[in-house]
Amino acid sequence: MSKPPAHRPRKRFGQHFLTDSSIVERIVKLVDTASDTALVEIGPGLGALTLPLLKRHGQLDVVELDRDVIPKLEAAAGSTGRLTVHQGDALKFDFAALSAKLGKPLQLVGNLPYNISTPLMFHLFEQQHVIDRMHFMLQREVVDRLAAGPGSKTYGRLGIMAQYRCRVAPAFAVPPHCFDPPPRVDSAVVSLVPRDKPPFDVGDFDLFQNVVTQAFAGRRKTLRNALASLLSESAIKEAGIDPRSRAERITAEEFAALSRHLHAAGA
Repeated sequence: MSKPPAHRPRKRFGQHFLTDSSIVERIVKLVDTASDTALVEIGPGLGALTLPLLKRHGQLDVVELDRDVIPKLEAAAGSTGRLTVHQGDALKFDFAALSAKLGKPLQLVGNLPYNISTPLMFHLFEQQHVIDRMHFMLQREVVDRLAAGPGSKTYGRLGIMAQYRCRVAPAFAVPPHCFDPPPRVDSAVVSLVPRDKPPFDVGDFDLFQNVVTQAFAGRRKTLRNALASLLSESAIKEAGIDPRSRAERITAEEFAALSRHLHAAGA
Protein backbone atom coordinates (compact mmCIF):
# COMPACT_ATOMS: atom_id res chain seq x y z
CA MET A 1 0.00 0.00 0.00
CA SER A 2 1.70 3.18 -1.17
CA LYS A 3 1.51 6.68 0.26
CA PRO A 4 -0.85 8.98 -1.71
CA PRO A 5 0.88 11.72 -3.73
CA ALA A 6 0.70 15.30 -2.48
CA HIS A 7 -2.50 17.16 -3.32
CA ARG A 8 -3.44 20.76 -2.59
CA PRO A 9 -6.82 20.84 -0.80
CA ARG A 10 -9.44 22.78 -2.76
CA LYS A 11 -11.59 25.31 -0.97
CA ARG A 12 -14.40 25.04 -3.53
CA PHE A 13 -14.78 21.36 -2.68
CA GLY A 14 -14.62 22.04 1.05
CA GLN A 15 -11.61 19.73 1.37
CA HIS A 16 -10.10 19.21 4.82
CA PHE A 17 -8.19 15.95 4.72
CA LEU A 18 -8.19 13.86 7.89
CA THR A 19 -4.62 13.15 9.00
CA ASP A 20 -4.91 11.80 12.56
CA SER A 21 -4.56 8.00 12.49
CA SER A 22 -6.16 7.54 15.92
CA ILE A 23 -9.31 9.31 14.75
CA VAL A 24 -9.32 7.24 11.56
CA GLU A 25 -9.14 4.06 13.64
CA ARG A 26 -12.05 5.17 15.84
CA ILE A 27 -14.23 5.87 12.79
CA VAL A 28 -13.31 2.56 11.15
CA LYS A 29 -14.31 0.73 14.35
CA LEU A 30 -17.80 2.27 14.16
CA VAL A 31 -18.50 0.45 10.90
CA ASP A 32 -20.63 -2.63 11.51
CA THR A 33 -18.79 -5.60 10.04
CA ALA A 34 -21.50 -8.07 11.05
CA SER A 35 -24.29 -6.53 8.94
CA ASP A 36 -24.89 -7.75 5.39
CA THR A 37 -24.40 -4.35 3.79
CA ALA A 38 -22.40 -2.79 0.98
CA LEU A 39 -19.92 -0.26 2.33
CA VAL A 40 -19.85 3.13 0.59
CA GLU A 41 -17.60 6.07 1.41
CA ILE A 42 -18.62 9.61 0.49
CA GLY A 43 -15.78 12.03 -0.29
CA PRO A 44 -12.76 9.74 0.14
CA GLY A 45 -10.25 12.41 -0.85
CA LEU A 46 -6.77 10.94 -0.61
CA GLY A 47 -7.89 7.83 1.21
CA ALA A 48 -7.29 8.39 4.93
CA LEU A 49 -10.42 6.34 5.66
CA THR A 50 -10.54 4.47 2.35
CA LEU A 51 -7.36 2.46 2.79
CA PRO A 52 -8.07 1.19 6.34
CA LEU A 53 -11.66 0.37 5.31
CA LEU A 54 -10.44 -1.56 2.27
CA LYS A 55 -7.91 -3.43 4.35
CA ARG A 56 -10.56 -4.40 6.88
CA HIS A 57 -13.51 -5.10 4.56
CA GLY A 58 -11.92 -6.04 1.25
CA GLN A 59 -14.48 -4.20 -0.88
CA LEU A 60 -15.54 -0.57 -1.00
CA ASP A 61 -17.46 1.78 -3.30
CA VAL A 62 -16.62 5.48 -3.06
CA VAL A 63 -18.30 8.64 -4.39
CA GLU A 64 -15.80 11.41 -5.20
CA LEU A 65 -16.40 14.73 -6.95
CA ASP A 66 -12.79 15.88 -7.46
CA ARG A 67 -11.49 14.16 -10.60
CA ASP A 68 -7.87 15.03 -9.77
CA VAL A 69 -7.73 12.96 -6.57
CA ILE A 70 -9.19 9.80 -8.13
CA PRO A 71 -6.01 8.50 -9.83
CA LYS A 72 -4.04 9.28 -6.67
CA LEU A 73 -6.60 7.43 -4.57
CA GLU A 74 -6.55 4.41 -6.90
CA ALA A 75 -2.74 4.38 -6.91
CA ALA A 76 -2.65 4.51 -3.12
CA ALA A 77 -5.17 1.67 -2.82
CA GLY A 78 -3.14 -0.50 -5.19
CA SER A 79 -4.16 -4.12 -4.68
CA THR A 80 -5.64 -3.52 -1.24
CA GLY A 81 -9.11 -4.97 -1.78
CA ARG A 82 -11.58 -4.07 -4.49
CA LEU A 83 -12.13 -0.34 -4.85
CA THR A 84 -14.89 1.00 -7.11
CA VAL A 85 -14.86 4.75 -7.70
CA HIS A 86 -17.99 6.65 -8.76
CA GLN A 87 -16.97 10.11 -9.95
CA GLY A 88 -19.82 12.51 -9.22
CA ASP A 89 -21.57 14.87 -6.86
CA ALA A 90 -22.91 13.12 -3.75
CA LEU A 91 -25.74 15.67 -3.66
CA LYS A 92 -27.02 14.24 -6.96
CA PHE A 93 -25.87 10.65 -6.57
CA ASP A 94 -28.48 7.88 -6.82
CA PHE A 95 -27.70 5.74 -3.79
CA ALA A 96 -30.87 3.70 -4.35
CA ALA A 97 -29.63 2.67 -7.81
CA LEU A 98 -26.25 1.68 -6.34
CA SER A 99 -27.96 -0.41 -3.67
CA ALA A 100 -30.04 -2.17 -6.34
CA LYS A 101 -26.91 -2.84 -8.40
CA LEU A 102 -25.01 -4.28 -5.43
CA GLY A 103 -28.04 -6.18 -4.16
CA LYS A 104 -27.60 -4.98 -0.60
CA PRO A 105 -28.56 -2.09 1.67
CA LEU A 106 -25.81 0.47 2.07
CA GLN A 107 -23.65 1.39 5.03
CA LEU A 108 -22.31 4.90 4.46
CA VAL A 109 -19.22 6.48 5.94
CA GLY A 110 -17.36 9.69 5.24
CA ASN A 111 -15.60 12.88 6.24
CA LEU A 112 -18.20 15.14 4.64
CA PRO A 113 -17.41 18.59 3.20
CA TYR A 114 -18.94 21.07 5.63
CA ASN A 115 -20.31 23.26 2.84
CA ILE A 116 -22.73 20.55 1.68
CA SER A 117 -23.40 18.61 4.87
CA THR A 118 -26.95 19.81 5.57
CA PRO A 119 -28.36 19.45 2.02
CA LEU A 120 -26.56 16.11 1.73
CA MET A 121 -28.25 14.85 4.88
CA PHE A 122 -31.66 15.68 3.42
CA HIS A 123 -30.68 14.00 0.14
CA LEU A 124 -29.76 10.86 2.06
CA PHE A 125 -32.94 10.95 4.17
CA GLU A 126 -34.93 10.74 0.95
CA GLN A 127 -33.14 7.47 0.15
CA GLN A 128 -33.17 6.02 3.66
CA HIS A 129 -35.03 2.92 2.49
CA VAL A 130 -31.77 1.59 1.00
CA ILE A 131 -29.50 2.75 3.84
CA ASP A 132 -28.75 0.50 6.80
CA ARG A 133 -26.67 3.04 8.74
CA MET A 134 -24.41 6.08 8.35
CA HIS A 135 -21.22 7.23 10.11
CA PHE A 136 -20.13 10.78 9.28
CA MET A 137 -17.59 13.38 10.30
CA LEU A 138 -19.34 16.74 10.30
CA GLN A 139 -18.94 20.21 11.69
CA ARG A 140 -19.67 19.85 15.39
CA GLU A 141 -22.47 22.41 15.19
CA VAL A 142 -24.23 20.24 12.60
CA VAL A 143 -23.93 17.16 14.84
CA ASP A 144 -25.36 19.23 17.70
CA ARG A 145 -28.25 20.26 15.47
CA LEU A 146 -28.89 16.66 14.40
CA ALA A 147 -29.21 15.54 18.03
CA ALA A 148 -30.81 18.64 19.56
CA GLY A 149 -34.07 18.60 21.51
CA PRO A 150 -36.62 21.32 22.28
CA GLY A 151 -35.29 24.33 24.15
CA SER A 152 -31.78 24.00 22.77
CA LYS A 153 -30.21 26.83 20.74
CA THR A 154 -29.35 24.28 18.03
CA TYR A 155 -32.85 22.75 17.88
CA GLY A 156 -34.53 23.20 14.52
CA ARG A 157 -35.71 21.69 11.25
CA LEU A 158 -32.61 19.55 10.67
CA GLY A 159 -32.79 17.85 14.06
CA ILE A 160 -36.53 17.22 13.87
CA MET A 161 -36.30 15.67 10.41
CA ALA A 162 -33.19 13.69 11.28
CA GLN A 163 -34.74 12.23 14.42
CA TYR A 164 -37.99 11.47 12.61
CA ARG A 165 -36.01 9.54 9.97
CA CYS A 166 -33.19 8.07 12.09
CA ARG A 167 -31.82 7.21 15.49
CA VAL A 168 -29.07 9.76 16.02
CA ALA A 169 -26.03 8.89 18.15
CA PRO A 170 -23.19 11.45 18.47
CA ALA A 171 -19.93 9.54 18.88
CA PHE A 172 -16.95 11.81 19.63
CA ALA A 173 -15.48 15.26 18.98
CA VAL A 174 -12.53 15.91 16.66
CA PRO A 175 -10.33 19.05 17.03
CA PRO A 176 -9.12 21.11 14.04
CA HIS A 177 -5.50 19.96 14.24
CA CYS A 178 -6.54 16.49 13.05
CA PHE A 179 -7.01 17.87 9.52
CA ASP A 180 -4.97 19.39 6.71
CA PRO A 181 -5.73 22.22 6.36
CA PRO A 182 -7.21 22.68 9.86
CA PRO A 183 -10.82 23.93 9.64
CA ARG A 184 -11.81 26.99 11.64
CA VAL A 185 -14.43 24.98 13.52
CA ASP A 186 -14.53 21.86 15.66
CA SER A 187 -15.75 18.62 14.12
CA ALA A 188 -17.56 15.58 15.45
CA VAL A 189 -18.50 12.08 14.36
CA VAL A 190 -22.11 10.89 14.43
CA SER A 191 -23.86 7.62 13.63
CA LEU A 192 -27.38 7.56 12.22
CA VAL A 193 -29.54 4.45 11.85
CA PRO A 194 -32.64 4.89 9.64
CA ARG A 195 -35.85 3.83 11.37
CA ASP A 196 -37.84 0.86 10.10
CA LYS A 197 -41.01 2.85 10.75
CA PRO A 198 -41.74 6.44 11.78
CA PRO A 199 -41.74 7.12 15.55
CA PHE A 200 -45.12 8.87 15.34
CA ASP A 201 -47.92 9.61 12.88
CA VAL A 202 -47.61 12.91 11.00
CA GLY A 203 -50.71 12.49 8.81
CA ASP A 204 -48.92 13.61 5.65
CA PHE A 205 -45.12 13.93 5.55
CA ASP A 206 -45.07 16.88 3.14
CA LEU A 207 -47.43 18.80 5.40
CA PHE A 208 -45.33 17.90 8.45
CA GLN A 209 -42.19 19.14 6.72
CA ASN A 210 -43.95 22.31 5.62
CA VAL A 211 -45.21 23.05 9.13
CA VAL A 212 -41.75 22.56 10.65
CA THR A 213 -40.03 24.60 7.94
CA GLN A 214 -42.43 27.51 8.23
CA ALA A 215 -42.38 27.49 12.02
CA PHE A 216 -38.58 27.80 12.13
CA ALA A 217 -38.45 30.32 9.29
CA GLY A 218 -40.10 32.63 11.81
CA ARG A 219 -38.16 31.27 14.78
CA ARG A 220 -38.67 34.35 16.95
CA LYS A 221 -42.36 34.53 16.13
CA THR A 222 -45.10 32.79 18.04
CA LEU A 223 -46.72 29.85 16.24
CA ARG A 224 -49.83 31.97 15.85
CA ASN A 225 -47.86 34.34 13.62
CA ALA A 226 -45.33 31.96 12.07
CA LEU A 227 -48.01 29.50 10.92
CA ALA A 228 -50.71 32.05 10.09
CA SER A 229 -50.82 31.01 6.41
CA LEU A 230 -51.34 27.35 7.36
CA LEU A 231 -53.30 27.22 10.61
CA SER A 232 -55.58 29.59 12.45
CA GLU A 233 -55.06 30.29 16.12
CA SER A 234 -58.08 28.16 16.98
CA ALA A 235 -56.77 25.28 14.84
CA ILE A 236 -53.44 25.37 16.69
CA LYS A 237 -55.35 25.21 19.99
CA GLU A 238 -57.46 22.31 18.70
CA ALA A 239 -54.22 20.41 18.02
CA GLY A 240 -53.40 20.81 21.71
CA ILE A 241 -50.69 23.43 21.25
CA ASP A 242 -50.42 26.88 22.81
CA PRO A 243 -50.40 29.33 19.83
CA ARG A 244 -48.26 31.71 21.89
CA SER A 245 -45.40 29.18 21.95
CA ARG A 246 -42.35 29.54 19.73
CA ALA A 247 -41.01 26.80 17.45
CA GLU A 248 -37.92 26.13 19.57
CA ARG A 249 -40.17 24.96 22.43
CA ILE A 250 -42.35 22.60 20.39
CA THR A 251 -41.55 18.88 20.35
CA ALA A 252 -41.48 16.86 17.15
CA GLU A 253 -44.61 15.03 18.32
CA GLU A 254 -46.40 18.36 18.77
CA PHE A 255 -45.41 19.41 15.26
CA ALA A 256 -46.84 16.05 14.14
CA ALA A 257 -50.12 16.92 15.90
CA LEU A 258 -50.25 20.18 13.94
CA SER A 259 -49.63 18.43 10.62
CA ARG A 260 -52.27 15.76 11.44
CA HIS A 261 -54.78 18.52 12.19
CA LEU A 262 -53.90 20.23 8.91
CA HIS A 263 -54.17 16.92 7.04
CA ALA A 264 -57.56 16.13 8.58
CA ALA A 265 -58.79 19.56 7.48
CA GLY A 266 -58.00 18.58 3.89
CA ALA A 267 -55.04 20.91 3.37
